[in-house]
Amino acid sequence: ITMAFALRSALRTVAPMRAARRTMPAAPSRGLTMSVRASAKVEAFSIEEKGAADSTDYRIFFNSAGKRVSPWHEIPLYAGDGQLHFICEIPKETSAKMEVATDEVGTPIKQDIKKGKLRFYPYNINWNYGLLPQTWEDPAHKNAELDGVAGDNDPVDVVEIGSATLSMGGVYKVKPLGVLAMIDDGELDWKVIAINMDDPKAKLVNDVADVEKEFPGEIQKILEWFRDYKIPDGKPANKFGYDNECKNHAFTMHVVKETHEAYVSLKSGLRANDEELSLI
Repeated sequence: ITMAFALRSALRTVAPMRAARRTMPAAPSRGLTMSVRASAKVEAFSIEEKGAADSTDYRIFFNSAGKRVSPWHEIPLYAGDGQLHFICEIPKETSAKMEVATDEVGTPIKQDIKKGKLRFYPYNINWNYGLLPQTWEDPAHKNAELDGVAGDNDPVDVVEIGSATLSMGGVYKVKPLGVLAMIDDGELDWKVIAINMDDPKAKLVNDVADVEKEFPGEIQKILEWFRDYKIPDGKPANKFGYDNECKNHAFTMHVVKETHEAYVSLKSGLRANDEELSLI
């Protein structure tokens, strides 16, 4: 079901974020990267931290025009000129597993918890990681091309491959390039590969082939990182659909459109909210 849906918001500068979260020994080196200053955060929302850092109470809330807003619901997906808005949850070379809490009012960023303990990856993630707002992977929607696996009940994830370390809670314009179909515990968990529009190489890459040229081997490194990160905890490796292929830009935009439509259906009430998600 395709529905017309648009959000209009006054954009304000993203406030500076606190220092990077706890780091862990890095995974096998990806080689040297050039450090650049991220200067084009979207002028959107201010950030407000609540609770003690590195605690189960810690939250990052988003505000606009003096009011608290939801990063999932009130930041537009589309940024114009084929670009998308990306919310950075986990800056590169850190290990705290931060995420937008889709089941909490205001959907703030928090650190994931398992068995009462804060979750960390077993080693640093080598890219900026976060989500696309106003997207949702519907757990009731089965993908016929992938043996009927269904969505993981989360917004679509983004792996941002630029050279700058982005801010936790920062909102950025990114260019989507490709997508991997990760299958995690039998659920479909799309990983969109994108690049910050301020990156020096942003103008050089538009599709998967360009990534292979300008960032040789990077997509394979991303696939292997997400395939293997659970193994140190004694769990099996994740799998990938389409024979491990990173699908191209056109396919990626189809995934974005489809998951945006699923989100619109959920938010409008057309699709029952039986997953106990916060829609405010």
